[in-house]
Order: sequence, then structure tokens, then C-alpha cells
Amino acid sequence: MSSEPHDLLNTWTETSSHVVNSMMEANRAAFAAFGVGARSDDPASGPEIEAEEDLPTWHVTVDAEDHLSVGDGVEFSKTISDADVRRFALSSGDTNPLHLDEEFAEQTRFKGRIAHGTLVGGLISAALARLPGLTIYLSQDLEFHAPVRIGDRVTAECEIVEDLGHNQYRLTTTVTDGEEAVIDGEAVVLIDERPDE
Repeated sequence: MSSEPHDLLNTWTETSSHVVNSMMEANRAAFAAFGVGARSDDPASGPEIEAEEDLPTWHVTVDAEDHLSVGDGVEFSKTISDADVRRFALSSGDTNPLHLDEEFAEQTRFKGRIAHGTLVGGLISAALARLPGLTIYLSQDLEFHAPVRIGDRVTAECEIVEDLGHNQYRLTTTVTDGEEAVIDGEAVVLIDERPDE
């Protein structure tokens, strides 16, 4: 009986150690999913944005800074990188191997990896954010026509086609890969005044 407390203590120590290690691993996985503490050699972590000049550039075709009208528009161009696709998979939870596994994707109708459709569609939101004022999405309809591959440079083009009144506008929204429209649709936005900065 003298060894029973010792055995009990060993069992408790082993069990406690296992629980603590499991919790640590779960925490590491959660932090990694949000990019916290990601290793620099981890392909999912992608490049760090260290300065504003690292951010993509915009092309705004709005004639007036304070008043929008039919015909005004914005464009946003970006090359879709492997890091973009992997970060989107981490943040959205969409880990479809069509986007992440080249060997798998080569066996599909696409014959290789493609970017998530909603990642590419997100370029429309990026373009709309550059309209003068504070852009608030009210609706978006999208039709997907062709895949976008890693390394493709795509451009979102948004043009106001109707002033709906009360600072609301209907726009055509298109994403092109070269001359090919890969996504098109329509959006409705509300433009509020920006708060004083």
C-alpha cells in the first residue's frame, strides 16, 4: 500500500501534463489560424505588410470629390498570389483542395489550382471602398464566368449606373483577367459622410 500514493501521484502528473500539452497545442493552432506567431517560413503566413507603400494602388475615375453621379467609377488591380489564397483559406475556413493542393487540382476540370471565387469577388469591395465618402455595401449580385489562377493579375471595375436617391447608388461590377470578364454583376451602395479624422 505504500506505493499506492506514489502511483496515484504519477498518474495525476501524467494526466495533468497531457491536458496542459493538449491545451497548448490547441492554443498554438488557434493563434496560427489568425496569423499570430506564424513562422516566417510558413507558406500560409505570407509576406508581412510593413509599410503603406506595400499596399496595392488604386485608380479612381470619379470626377467630383464631393458628389457622385452616373458614369463615375473606380478600378482596383491586384495580382492574386499563393499567399493571398492561403490567407483567405485560413481566414474563411474554405480549405477546398482545389485552391490549395496542386496535385489534386490538376485532376479536376481546371487542370490546376484556382483562387477562391469570393476572394476574387472581394476585389470589387476593395474598389468600392475608394469611392469618396464612407461606402456601405447594401447588396451584391455576382456571376462567375471563368477561373482565376494563382499569379493572374485581375482588375475590378465599378461604375455608377443609377442614382437611387438618399445617397444610394446602383453600380455595375466586373472583374477582368486581361480582356476576359471572369466575374460580373451589380451592387447597391450607400455613401455616408466620413467622420472627421
